[in-house]
Amino acid sequence: MRNTVHALLDREHISATAAVIRPHVRSTPVVEISGSDLGLANLQICLKLELLQHSGSFKARGAFANLLLRRIPEAGVAAASGGNHGAAVAYAARELGIRATIFIPTISSPAKVERIRGYGAELIVRGERYADALAASEAWAAHTGAMRVHAFDQEETLSGQGTLALELQEQAPDLDTVLVAVGGGGLLAGMAGWYGERVRLVGVEPDLAPTLTRALEAGHPVDAEAGGIAADSLAPRRVGDLVFPLVRGYVDRVVLVSDDDIRLGQKALWNLLRIVAEPGGAAAFSALLTGKYRPSSGERVGVIVSGGNTTAVSFDR
Repeated sequence: MRNTVHALLDREHISATAAVIRPHVRSTPVVEISGSDLGLANLQICLKLELLQHSGSFKARGAFANLLLRRIPEAGVAAASGGNHGAAVAYAARELGIRATIFIPTISSPAKVERIRGYGAELIVRGERYADALAASEAWAAHTGAMRVHAFDQEETLSGQGTLALELQEQAPDLDTVLVAVGGGGLLAGMAGWYGERVRLVGVEPDLAPTLTRALEAGHPVDAEAGGIAADSLAPRRVGDLVFPLVRGYVDRVVLVSDDDIRLGQKALWNLLRIVAEPGGAAAFSALLTGKYRPSSGERVGVIVSGGNTTAVSFDR
C-alpha cells in the first residue's frame, strides 16, 4: 500500500506545490489552548485556523494548485461545490484573470452563495445535493471545453490541501495527533500524503454523512447518506477514488459526530476564542470536545478549524 500511496502524493510533490501557491495563499495561524479549558486535564490543543484562509476555507490551497499547475483552456474552469470549493475556485480565478463557472446545489448556505457571486464567477444552481451539481458541472465542461476542477478527487487538489500539513508541521512540529473533518476526504488525504505515519491522523465526519466510514467498511468508495447540518461541506455522497488509498494507508481511525456535537463545537469555539466556524469547520473540534476522540494524558492534539463561511448564528439553542 505504501508504494501506491507515495506514487500518488508525497512530501516532495507537496513541497513543490507549496512553492507555487505560496504567493497566493495565507499562512494561517495556530492558537494553542489548554485542555483544561474544555475539562480535559493534561492536554495541549493546537487549533489551526484555516477559516482565516482566502475565501474562508482551506479550499483555496487546492484551487490555486489546480489553476497554477494545469493548462487553462479558453473556456476557463468549471467546478461543482457545496460552497467552499466553489468560493475558492471563484476567488482564485478572479485573482488570476480566469473565467469560472461554479455549480452549487440548493442546500448551499447563503454565505457561500454570496461569496461565489462576490468573486465574479458565473453561478449556476443545480439539484438538491453536491452530486447533482457535480453531474451538471461535468456536462457543462464536456460541452464547453472548460477545465474541471474537482473539489477533492484530483491530484492537484490533493497536493494543494497537503500544503496545510506542511505548514502545520512547521508551526507545531511536536504534535502527536491531528483531527481533520471529512467530506470527500481531500484534506485528510492531502495531510496523509505529507505526514504519513509521523502523526496519528483521525478523520471526523457527521454521522448523517458517513462517506469514509462506509468506504472503509466496504473496502472501496461507496455511496453513503448525505445529510446533516454540515451537508454543504461534508456530504458529497462518496469519498474520492484517489483519496481512498491515501486514507486507508495512513489514517488511524474515523469517528462520527452528531449534529448536536457539531453545534456544541461551534458554541465552544465562540465562547473560548470568539471564532465563528461553520458546521463543517467545527466538526473536528467537536470530536475532541464531546469525547468521540479521547486523547491520552499529555497528548498534543492538532485540530483543523477548516472553514468559516456561515451567516450570523445564535449559540443559545
